[in-house]
Amino acid sequence: MRRSIDELRTFYGEPTGALARRLVARRLDDAWGEAADCDVLGIGYATPWLDAFVGARRVVAAMPGGQGVEHWPTVGRNRTLLVDDRRLPFPAGSFDRILLVHALEEADDPAALLLEAVRALSPTGRIILAAAARGGLWARADDTPFGHGRPFTRRQLERLVRDVGLEPMAWSQTLYAPPWAPMLRLADGFEQVGRHVFPGTAGLILLEASRQNYARIRPSGHAQRVAAPVLTPQPATLSSRRKPHT
Repeated sequence: MRRSIDELRTFYGEPTGALARRLVARRLDDAWGEAADCDVLGIGYATPWLDAFVGARRVVAAMPGGQGVEHWPTVGRNRTLLVDDRRLPFPAGSFDRILLVHALEEADDPAALLLEAVRALSPTGRIILAAAARGGLWARADDTPFGHGRPFTRRQLERLVRDVGLEPMAWSQTLYAPPWAPMLRLADGFEQVGRHVFPGTAGLILLEASRQNYARIRPSGHAQRVAAPVLTPQPATLSSRRKPHT
């Protein structure tokens, strides 16, 4: 069962949620910046970060039916909609950037959700999955949205994106500080030390992926995996380009 929109909104209005918002925003800025001239889609509960994409042509927030929907932005024309996460109401190839936050962990079928996201992704588009880390303390904190549903390991996320025709490009972690009020003021120090000394304590994994050169969209709009040509070099797990850096 998904966390309700009221629970999510309340969490991100509190100090722990504000910290999570700031640290995740730092990783997204490293990866995509202002998403200049891109059409951006957020799936799940991504609105805390969508305001940062000020260079985008279009930004839309799709919120799953089990979660509920809120009006966003608070001023101006609403850009959110309630969706069935197994059948997103967008034409194939509609978005250059797709961000999934609080989307996979509580999905009934994460692969089906991701397959729909891939269908909506442009041929040269990129996608970031932000998911609670299985070994982190945040996945054990029931008073945060990260402590509900199914946490993931990096390998599980890589397998998931490959199964739907994407190739992992880069990855990062954040939320090293324990989600306890007395520790919040030390969060920046935990971020600096954690990735070198205690990488397994991160609370969130961010995995960026793009289309494989042998994935295509069927005319019907549904994603189709096409067998890789024999002897065609396959992309490496991580590219040498700039990563969403810790």
